[in-house]
Amino acid sequence: MKGSESLLATATAAGVQVCFANPGTTEIPLVEAFDQVPGVRAVLALSEGVVTGAADAYARMMGIPAMTLLHLGPGFANGIANLHNARRARSPVINIVGEHATWHQPADAPLNSDIESLARPVSGWVGRTTSAASTAAEFVEAYQATLQQRLPATLIAAADHMWGQGGMPAEVAAAPGRPVVDDQQVSAIAKLLSSGRGRPALLLGGHVLSAEGIRTAARIAATVGAEVLAERSPARIERGPEIPPVRSLPYFPEDVIKALDGFSHLVLVGARTPVAFFGYRGMPSFPLPNDLKVHTLADTDQDAVEALRALADATGSAAADLPGAERPQVQSPEGPLTAASIASAIVLTQPEHAIVVNEGVSYGAAYPAIAAAAPPHTELTNTGGAIGMGMPAATGAAIACPDRALINFQADGSAAYTVQALWTQARESLDVTTVICANSRYRILEAELQRAGIDGPGTAAASMTSLAEPAVDWTAIARGFGVPSSRATTGEELLDALRRAHAEPGPHLIQAVL
Repeated sequence: MKGSESLLATATAAGVQVCFANPGTTEIPLVEAFDQVPGVRAVLALSEGVVTGAADAYARMMGIPAMTLLHLGPGFANGIANLHNARRARSPVINIVGEHATWHQPADAPLNSDIESLARPVSGWVGRTTSAASTAAEFVEAYQATLQQRLPATLIAAADHMWGQGGMPAEVAAAPGRPVVDDQQVSAIAKLLSSGRGRPALLLGGHVLSAEGIRTAARIAATVGAEVLAERSPARIERGPEIPPVRSLPYFPEDVIKALDGFSHLVLVGARTPVAFFGYRGMPSFPLPNDLKVHTLADTDQDAVEALRALADATGSAAADLPGAERPQVQSPEGPLTAASIASAIVLTQPEHAIVVNEGVSYGAAYPAIAAAAPPHTELTNTGGAIGMGMPAATGAAIACPDRALINFQADGSAAYTVQALWTQARESLDVTTVICANSRYRILEAELQRAGIDGPGTAAASMTSLAEPAVDWTAIARGFGVPSSRATTGEELLDALRRAHAEPGPHLIQAVL
């Protein structure tokens, strides 16, 4: 076998099913190998940011590694922003980055770069191939690392190792499980919650925001008199009529302090201590009330769901009834569009078991505020704050779950970063409905100017928050990439457009004008 063929054969044996790719000359041996070694589906994207964002969402939905194929250091660099989000989401992603032939690297060709220095900040493991014969074993190292660390792993593959003969598939050991929480830690938290002193809260994050995790936490909370909260911007959260609604922490630090006011204990379950997105003058990095004590049941690496099961047993809540909860009443939107009316239209029309990718940015909170009224669904959010994840994530999630409708609740400013994802959606006939919140501005920056005390920004500052000159015609862009599109200016028009989009197969884009 060639090294490239042994790599793909080993990936197939490991259970890797999809490779999101934007290859170049150094990756030609791997491009050829997809025809020689069946088993891994190659999905082409026009931008590396789409490649990495799609791989992130695929891994979030499937729980198994997605693979990327990227062209040298510059290609990898183009995908770093969404690998940053994947790292924050703790997504298992294996990046295969092409490299010049080993004998050509000393020549310092125009595309030569220090790939390791680019990869380390967004990877839990970085390695290089050393020969065609060892390529498969080195892929296994990357595979084991991404599953064990729940972080992206990056394998730099030299071209001569890929085209060279002598490769053989490598054996792939069983995937490692998450570390289990110590019984003493469970007992200590159970004692704290059952003491009846103070008002505790359970803060859920990561994989524990599954249906089972939320239900188990809700039973515990009902038994011990606690409340269940969700971390800001979770990788994935499940909702539905049979899942108790969970209140998410807000964005701005002063609002987080208010949301946690009155609680005596905050128990972290697969979540980090809340941290402010930015350092604001006069505000702490960790926005917590002064008298709130923080405890950890399970950290982000551990099996938090199993820890919750053990805690439910220890608190006598495993068999408790789920607490009842009122679902929000959602009114049919009428008249000019607002963030709230766009969210209402999505909730009222979304199919059962849809996947909602929320990159609304400044308008993103409108959807989760009423999402408990929607049919059963999964929401994916921007875990790392690097914008441009929404369209790629919707693409990757649609590849992962072709039997589920995808809805991308998308801000216009961040959509412009990775709009090339529409082409892949059209090429693969993906059932993705993109709703562009077109306010023609970076509204979040306007809010930050106001928070900084700048109520009347000057011409230069105002120009850096405006997308209106010229205004982006999203319907024309979508059609150019092969995606049917429409425009809505009222609640009634948006409802009609969403119903049409959900009734027809394939991708659609709706420009919701605010």
